Amino acid sequence: MRIVQLIPGTANTFYCQNCMRDAAVVRAMRRAGHDVTMVPLYLPLLGNNADIIEDSPIFFGGINVYLQQKWRLFRRTPRFVDCWFDDNRLLRWVAGRSGMTDARELGATMLSMLQGQSGYQSKEYHRLMGWLQQHDPPDVVVLSNALLTGFVPSLRENLDAAIVCLLEDEDEFLDELPDDVMHEAQRIIAQHCREVDGLIACSDYYAEVARQRFVAGDDRLSIVPNGIDLSQYAVDEQAPREPVIGYLSRMHRDKGLDLLADAFVVLKRKPDLASLKLCIAGGQTPDDQPFIDQVRSKLTSAGVLADVTFLSNLEAEQRVAFCQSLSVLSVPTRRPEAFGMFILEALACGVPVVQPDHGAFGQIIRQTGGGRLVVPNDVDALASALRDVLTDQTTARQQAIDARYKVEQHFSADTMADRMMHAYARAYDHYQRGA
Repeated sequence: MRIVQLIPGTANTFYCQNCMRDAAVVRAMRRAGHDVTMVPLYLPLLGNNADIIEDSPIFFGGINVYLQQKWRLFRRTPRFVDCWFDDNRLLRWVAGRSGMTDARELGATMLSMLQGQSGYQSKEYHRLMGWLQQHDPPDVVVLSNALLTGFVPSLRENLDAAIVCLLEDEDEFLDELPDDVMHEAQRIIAQHCREVDGLIACSDYYAEVARQRFVAGDDRLSIVPNGIDLSQYAVDEQAPREPVIGYLSRMHRDKGLDLLADAFVVLKRKPDLASLKLCIAGGQTPDDQPFIDQVRSKLTSAGVLADVTFLSNLEAEQRVAFCQSLSVLSVPTRRPEAFGMFILEALACGVPVVQPDHGAFGQIIRQTGGGRLVVPNDVDALASALRDVLTDQTTARQQAIDARYKVEQHFSADTMADRMMHAYARAYDHYQRGA
């Protein structure tokens, strides 16, 4: 079975869980001998993920998509002009200096993209379909998320292939849009989802979200939990000499970084935790900077900024070293999330986690036994649970080390790839029956 996967890039500007999932599953499928091509959209894949892009150029380069949305002239420019704007270095530079991932700014562009070849980016669709037709024809085309379902009509018209759509965190993007744009986008996505051959959610929680918003009562929906390549992670059975709380996600208000900062301030006032450190990693977009400045100001006012470290977005091997340096990890998100790759990364290193009891976090932690769940958006509850873990590291760390084996059983990249292949085969059979 030949598979083509379309994935939007982030130019490595922040901790993108969808990008991690896609890279992990493609690598695992290739190790198992499957023929998988990954095609980047909007922004390039950089860092550790750059090697999985073998012979595909970038399509729908973010600058060209923006120009075509704003000015009619760029909807007719020849390819040699567009090539200038698809340069990886230029795309990365722009991604680091503009709000290209701000849903409020991208609402109109997203609606245009969901309209497919009827939208302003029509020539980009023609270019991608031409490239796919010139290469070995795929049996299955995988869309990395439901925001890409504008491709469905063109794929149906130009390729003899099953179409699969992965579902993860689309609600976060949609809910940032103005209500009228959100409802129209959701309507179009639901319409396109009815035309695909398979839908795959990353957790029980998000499968229910998808049923409510995109795919009500759909028997084509499968659940395949995300996984990580455990060969990259190792358990350090010795806890750090001084207690360290870690944060690993995009530095954004929705991810609860300020709540963790507040809990850190509370804990620093405890005599037995006077040496406590906070280490923050995960990257940011330019739009996140005012929020990060507020967090820094809060920590400065509390007199604890000297005990806080901010790190840029980390590559895979750096994230392993980061996790191994922690006593506990917490990303106290304000809203429920579809999954939590950072939980798997921490547990794979034998590091306990403390998470709010909403979204998919409960499913992961209950299945592995490697952490604690707290009432969401409650700083006192968060601080109390973190203190319990920090003051009984022997028990908490042993539970996390034991949880590593549960991660190996249920959340490895190889397990994810095997389950995905079964779901792809099911979708291909659905397509063949309907063809």
